[in-house]
Amino acid sequence: MNTYLLKITTVLLLVSSCNSYDMDPAQQQLDIDMSDFFVYTETPSDLLSKTTASKTNKRSCYTMLNLNRLLDENPGLEKRMYAIEYQTRKFMASKKPSGTPGSGPPGSNQDPTPEPSIPYDGTVYIPVVVNIIEKYNNEVSDAQITSQIDILNEDFNNANSNTAGVPDVFKNLVANYNIQFRIAAVNRIVSSKNSWGTRDAMKSSKKGGIDATDPSHNLNIWVCEIGGGILGYAQFPGGPEQTDGVVIGTDYFGETTGPYGDGRTATHEIGHWLNLRHIWGDGGCSVDDFVEDTPVSNGPNYGCPGETINCGSTDMTMNYMDYVYDDCMYMFTIDQNTRSRALFASDGYRSSFVTSN
Repeated sequence: MNTYLLKITTVLLLVSSCNSYDMDPAQQQLDIDMSDFFVYTETPSDLLSKTTASKTNKRSCYTMLNLNRLLDENPGLEKRMYAIEYQTRKFMASKKPSGTPGSGPPGSNQDPTPEPSIPYDGTVYIPVVVNIIEKYNNEVSDAQITSQIDILNEDFNNANSNTAGVPDVFKNLVANYNIQFRIAAVNRIVSSKNSWGTRDAMKSSKKGGIDATDPSHNLNIWVCEIGGGILGYAQFPGGPEQTDGVVIGTDYFGETTGPYGDGRTATHEIGHWLNLRHIWGDGGCSVDDFVEDTPVSNGPNYGCPGETINCGSTDMTMNYMDYVYDDCMYMFTIDQNTRSRALFASDGYRSSFVTSN
């Protein structure tokens, strides 16, 4: 049995053993299906991105491979991610069509169940701490920082002007996350280090980087030269607190130049930070991204493709969680929004962001 199969087997055994993990009788009555949940991924598309991105000018997000590393290094992370996923699915299953808790999914005729959590339906304000590691003073300009925050507020509030071109098949699925990002602090250091890699060295002052600032109440963004053609990577909910946040390559932060110069790398990576998987589920047609209203696909899309058919349906290439050029990604879906909103419910992993407002 190879290492990958061993990991999958271990996770399946873990899932089986966690079916009653911290569940009270009211939770068990919801009958949440967790049979498709997985954590480890090492797909051909990830490996292709990792090895050829710098040569082919293709977007490369290292988030899933970073997750694999964190799972290997942090005993108990699988169990935490399972519990977060259970809470997420419980939250989504208990949402009425009107967006309030207390019943099963639309059309299920399920009797109301005890309220499993209290949703937060207001605007989510996310303070952002920008940690810049640059080769010389002002390599990353204040204008870049401002433009990045503006782009995030456009993208997460359905204000990207390109959304007007969404195909008819997806027009009714475009979501407004109702999230407002605002600068809390900007930390800068100058370093002669040529690249920082993907093992979170930039997040540690002991390794020459910058320590995270209160991740329970701030989104930390590290801006530095990652290397290897990698645009960015994120940490999913449940990972180590001291490394919680996202990393963006210097050339891809805010308004810069080139096909990845419109600031959408940060939108994509913050999507992961908000518990979204890649739109294709990091697998083939049989693997999903845990979001009901996104079509199943067999891999990422690149460039600015036209209509693309995979797995018997039209790919949602314009979704922020695909790999297309910045100018060609411009939507999240309603169910992606609901999935992320679970984090801010009273029992959600990132509830501290709203309880401290």
